[in-house]
Amino acid sequence: MRLIIVESPTKAKTISHFLTKTDTVESSFGHVRDLPTKKLGVDIENNFEPEYEVPAKAKKVVAKLKTLAKKADEIILATDEDREGEAIAWHLQQLLKLPANQKNRIVFHEITESAIKNALKAPRELDYNLINAQQARRILDRLVGYELSPFLWKKVAKNLSAGRVQSVAVRLIVEREREIEKFIKQEYWTITAHLQAHEEKFTAQLVKWQGKTLEKFALADQQKAEEIKEKLTGEEFVIDKITKEKILKMPPAPFTTSTLQQVANRWLGFSARQTMVLAQQLYEGINLGSEGQVGLITYMRTDALDLSSEFIHQARKVIQDNFGSQFIAKTPRKFINKNKRAQEAHEAIRPTNPQRTPESIKQYLDPRQFRLYELIWQRALASQAAEAQINHLSIDIKANSAIFLATGQTITFPGYLSIYPEQTQEKNLPHLTDKEHLKLLELTTDQHFTQPPARYSDAGLVKQLEKYGIGRPSTYAPIIATIEKRGYVARDNYKRLAPTAIGKIVNDLLVKHFPEIVDYQFTANIENNLDDIARGEVAWPKVIADFYWPFHQHLEEKNQELSKKDIMPETPTNETCDKCGAKMVIKIGRYGPFLACSAFPKCRNIKKIQKTTKPNSTNFS
Repeated sequence: MRLIIVESPTKAKTISHFLTKTDTVESSFGHVRDLPTKKLGVDIENNFEPEYEVPAKAKKVVAKLKTLAKKADEIILATDEDREGEAIAWHLQQLLKLPANQKNRIVFHEITESAIKNALKAPRELDYNLINAQQARRILDRLVGYELSPFLWKKVAKNLSAGRVQSVAVRLIVEREREIEKFIKQEYWTITAHLQAHEEKFTAQLVKWQGKTLEKFALADQQKAEEIKEKLTGEEFVIDKITKEKILKMPPAPFTTSTLQQVANRWLGFSARQTMVLAQQLYEGINLGSEGQVGLITYMRTDALDLSSEFIHQARKVIQDNFGSQFIAKTPRKFINKNKRAQEAHEAIRPTNPQRTPESIKQYLDPRQFRLYELIWQRALASQAAEAQINHLSIDIKANSAIFLATGQTITFPGYLSIYPEQTQEKNLPHLTDKEHLKLLELTTDQHFTQPPARYSDAGLVKQLEKYGIGRPSTYAPIIATIEKRGYVARDNYKRLAPTAIGKIVNDLLVKHFPEIVDYQFTANIENNLDDIARGEVAWPKVIADFYWPFHQHLEEKNQELSKKDIMPETPTNETCDKCGAKMVIKIGRYGPFLACSAFPKCRNIKKIQKTTKPNSTNFS
């Protein structure tokens, strides 16, 4: 018997369809070993050696795998091909007591028959560089959480926790909120000419006045706008210049983890976590009736833009069959990743078989799975489609010393837009000729105000995390889920991320007293160091030591230096305690501000803040 171990039962079910009856495919149900939950589990004095244990929830699974392993003639470790998957394979090797240098590890980026069989022909040894990189991340995060969290309990509120990467994400959200709070709106006005030519109506915007280009705030108030409007009333409007431009609009690259999360959030309203859960289902396999369990997309944790030659060939044929040969890109299109930190370990996210159109399998997918598969299929195929051709028209219209601008565009050939329907608005203008006189129907002035920056959506936050090099494809969704779970951020009515009161306090504490923990560049450098470990260029204990010892010493100093009242000052109020008669004060706890008796600990009375509560100090936010 050959025993093949994967980490997911759905993945096991899909793979088992491609193998013989003598093969047994079993799932580890995720991690089988981890650091202990009730102690640090890291020997700081012994090169940060980790202590692993089998979690209670994994003990039955491990026992079953050990029993099967004793009966097996060969054991294959077929977990995901990233660092996390490599680490799970290593933990399995340790528990099942498999030889360290045995070639029993296979990897694949899609769960298809050909991919699995090809992988089984070329097993390799475990990659200890990848394992060490994952271990280093886990140990770093454990050290930060285990040492910084008790500090927060003591100085801020009970049951708080801190994370190395999550704290930086909270900082981004808090800083955006402060931008919004400080924002001062500015007024500006625009002037629009409503014109007619050959019975067709169109509009043009005032862009120049008395030889000067009007900047955004040039017309700062209604009076100035009305003065210009009055001067232009009765003037002749004549075509001054016509500019025609043919534009080729290129298709976007196929999806990476980051861009999939961003587009699924903007187009489909999916959170980053929801996107990854659905993508995992599509990757591991869906029951397609007579076809059985089929993996529909390639591995969804990737920052690569590559596509296999086989897929490109198949995609071009599907485009030709379904849209026509004129919709195929002239040559196979390759994309260059501008992200220097990209690991490029896998392909981009794509359908395993482009001939499997979304409509052909719709009946087997739930509505959310269908929408995500359709998005991935469209984007991957569009990357190999012809460019869209657009005619852009700019018309300068002169009226005395004013220039108005009218713009229009028409799609002359949709190209990839027929496959991946990005919003490209058409705006038709009448057929106009140079020096042609136009009929002025009306001049209108419109008031506008600048808008504050918006709170981060999942898409916006993921984009920022990627920009700063914070986290990696596998961590974006867990970062957002973690800071929500910890109560540091909450969703507003538009599902955007807003910091809570306790989130602001913890962030301000870290920014002021532990700046390296929430420094964008410092966090990105740690990620780069983890990449160096994965490439075998640096020893993992050194990366941890360089971070830990300065951090530990600094934390001990702050423990002595700071009191809770330094961080969480109490705000006096005019309200009296109804139990002892002392004055009530406003405190901030894990769930926000509340009223507490100033006689604490003698009196432990606490109350919700009512609208009538008046703080004596300037603010408590």
